[in-house]
Amino acid sequence: MPISRTRARLGLRYYHDHSFGYRSPRRFTVPDYTPEQLQNRAKNAALLRYVDSFRIHGHRAALIDPLNKMQRDDVAALDPSRYGLTSGNEVYDLDGIVWYNGDPRPDLTSTPISSKLRWTLEQITNHLKDVYAGAIAYEFMHSPSKAERLWFGHLVESQDSTTRKHKYSPAVKKRIWKNLVISEILDKFLQDKFPNLKRYGLEGAESMIPALDTLFSTASSVGIEHIMIGMPHRGRLNLLTGLLEYSPRALLHKIKGNSELPEWLGATGDVISHLAINSSIKSNGKNLTVQLLQNPSHLEAINPVALGKTRGKQYSLIHTSDSSCMLGDKVMCVQLHGDAAFTGQGVVMESLGLSNLPHYTSGGSVHIVVNNNVGYTTPGTIARSSLYCSDIGKMINAPVLHCNGDFPEDVSRAMEIAFEYRNFFRKDIIVDLITYRRWGHNELDEPGFTQPLMYQEIRQRASVPQRYEQELITEGIIDAATAADFRKERTSFLQAELDQSTSYQPTSEWDSGQEESVARGKWSDMVWPASPTAAHDPDTGVERDILTRVGKASVKAPDGFNVHERLKRHIGTRLKSLESGVSINWGTAEAFAFGSLMLEGHDVRISGQDVGRGTFSHRHAMLVDQTTEEVVVPLNEFLFGGRLELANSSLSEFAVLGFEYGMSWESPNLLPIWEAQFGDFFNGAQIIIDTFITSSETKWAMQSGLVMLLPHGLDGAGPEHSSMRIERMLQLTNDPYSSQHNVNVNMSIANPTTASQYFHLLRRQMKRNFRKPLVIAAPKGLLRSPAASSRIEDFLPGTSFRAVLPDSSVSPPQVRRVILVSGKLYYDLVKERTARGLDETVAIIRVEELCPFPFADIKETLAPFLDSGANNQIVWVQEEAQNQGAWTHFMPRLQNLFREVGWRTDVNYVGRPASEVPAVGVAKIHSAQVSQIMENAFSGI
Repeated sequence: MPISRTRARLGLRYYHDHSFGYRSPRRFTVPDYTPEQLQNRAKNAALLRYVDSFRIHGHRAALIDPLNKMQRDDVAALDPSRYGLTSGNEVYDLDGIVWYNGDPRPDLTSTPISSKLRWTLEQITNHLKDVYAGAIAYEFMHSPSKAERLWFGHLVESQDSTTRKHKYSPAVKKRIWKNLVISEILDKFLQDKFPNLKRYGLEGAESMIPALDTLFSTASSVGIEHIMIGMPHRGRLNLLTGLLEYSPRALLHKIKGNSELPEWLGATGDVISHLAINSSIKSNGKNLTVQLLQNPSHLEAINPVALGKTRGKQYSLIHTSDSSCMLGDKVMCVQLHGDAAFTGQGVVMESLGLSNLPHYTSGGSVHIVVNNNVGYTTPGTIARSSLYCSDIGKMINAPVLHCNGDFPEDVSRAMEIAFEYRNFFRKDIIVDLITYRRWGHNELDEPGFTQPLMYQEIRQRASVPQRYEQELITEGIIDAATAADFRKERTSFLQAELDQSTSYQPTSEWDSGQEESVARGKWSDMVWPASPTAAHDPDTGVERDILTRVGKASVKAPDGFNVHERLKRHIGTRLKSLESGVSINWGTAEAFAFGSLMLEGHDVRISGQDVGRGTFSHRHAMLVDQTTEEVVVPLNEFLFGGRLELANSSLSEFAVLGFEYGMSWESPNLLPIWEAQFGDFFNGAQIIIDTFITSSETKWAMQSGLVMLLPHGLDGAGPEHSSMRIERMLQLTNDPYSSQHNVNVNMSIANPTTASQYFHLLRRQMKRNFRKPLVIAAPKGLLRSPAASSRIEDFLPGTSFRAVLPDSSVSPPQVRRVILVSGKLYYDLVKERTARGLDETVAIIRVEELCPFPFADIKETLAPFLDSGANNQIVWVQEEAQNQGAWTHFMPRLQNLFREVGWRTDVNYVGRPASEVPAVGVAKIHSAQVSQIMENAFSGI
């Protein structure tokens, strides 16, 4: 897409305007008050202060706590006498000060809103109390946006925003009641049949179900087609088997100890509180796809994954829609939280921080905090340092609606308002659903140990469904017999499902009657990784003319574009290597991979804190005009096919990596890459790695092609700029200890030493007919090293990634020692070998892929040195400490391989001694350690 110069001259950076699925949101201009309104506001300044006090402080007087346990002091700011307003009968002109039912809605772009009504102070006070101090409380005056404050104030003041004014039809009330009862019956049924089950039921918070039902209906009525939900354990089974139509038979089959996945997958499955569904339902008479995403037990970890999944879906739809389709038009992210976790988990802040960034926004999320006022056994009063658990949302100026879970109609109305805001401004909004927890943290806990007074009151209360049912009976909407019949009918249905659960057979989207079956939708060309038809080592080479075309396009700037002087050398070096076919460096090889995949129709997204330029100033995939700061991505400008998104991220690891993982779930056509600034920093996202990246396939049968680029290498930079913890990544794999066929290893881990090897790894991710996470120990010093560069022949058709690189410079009969090494240390060893005059007697073999362990390749490579019976020494050399790096992973596997083949030789270790840190911070010690490694590697020959 050609870039626009006009706006660039105004200092705007437009790359984001046409980046991966992002379209600039609407901008709002707010009409100022008319002269008459300004005069009225000045004349009645005391009244204006009083009204604004309700808007700012009314939530502190609202009736939002079902148990009335929240600390609620008298709110002096709501006393009109503090503003000199003492006569309740005095009449005031409302124009420009307060809105009332019947005022026209503001569109924020037309003429100022005018109110011509006159009310007494008593009428004004009653109106403000109805709006701001009822069962829904509002916080929106903290927003710095005049447009949002005006819009919100007008909405809640001029429309029927409370139960007493907002009358739902009998049909809607019956639907609310049925949703409540269905949730309650499930909890009671499971408690009766499985009293020792930890089900994390919804008792006390059943209003969550009509809240979501209202949200679904409201959203589908204006064109939302897909909703992505991330939620924790509480109420999950209620939502699944209720609104999302998950089979109770399947749930009961799982509760009885069976797997939710077909046996042929070889998956381990997960617990019931992590079950998920991709459901197509009817809402408001329209088709709506709701995907409840898989989640781990780590609270709030699903948040960024849900955001990424939503963004991925948005991009897919915008890709095939006209230019009028905006972010959030067709897809919405809904995040449910617990009160304690929303306050306590740092990923909440990191994820909120992504919400309005061009490369990460999805058009606004609706957040629902199911607030029990207690986290495990810790009450909210000592679990947070803020008044509300939702206060964290104020970091992005999100409005907050607090609502009393005892009043389902108010809750439903709150959801309508929340969606209306989200849909208008395409920003996040929070609904703080204040409820209680009838049981402890789970149904086997005794909450009275720690909250005796709270639970004394809870046990005396009728349930929320029972209270609402009685209300409808009183109103004559239903009768007691109808209510009893419905409850009995639902219980009988669940009993029938339980009876038939014995014969239930689980299915998977990978099923089609055969193990090599394909999944649905975008994944239809993919197979299960353990399938016999899985292509593990495809040809990843590319024709030279395409590589030349891509290479030239990658450094081409538009006419008149002012490139930085120092980048002209970078451009010249790349063009020279294309012409000569030699000295192709890492950055060029990466551009080859990206551009060739784009020409094949794939999209590429690389995300991280400095990915456009590259931490080590090697990539320069985006160019910035030195005069206008206009940004251009050459591969997007001069190639046609897929798109490249360079997502320079916020300074976050946990949320950003989770976001990219969510993107990878949406489509196998995307190559998603997360690049850490240094490999050491991945541990800020360890929860995502542990609970999603390494385990989603076996827990949930979910594939991902995510690539993690983790710069690695001990080069004297100290403890936190040296190691991507290869040992930790390897420990997270299910790599077998002995040579086996058809083992489905959970991820690949590679430490490539040449530019072409890196190229083939990236292309292999997309050329395989399945998806698997890839962790790359990315280089630092090798990025520009001539020794690590490649020839053009290494990229051409017929070439592919090689797990082991043999030493072709030696003759096996003359070799006395074989060194196995992985990573950049190889080049130091080659240099040292030459310096010691050992080029003919020492073979240095590179292990490029650490997992899956390359049994066959190592066997083939070592055979010439060991099959003859020669007593060659085998040495594993690494720069990492003995308790780190690949040694502990390789040693038992090498030993098993030698035993299987019959080679009677040991593998000796050379490297740093065991250490509590990855690297030292003293330059002299670092140099001494390097010298000692070289001495130990070559001494005694």
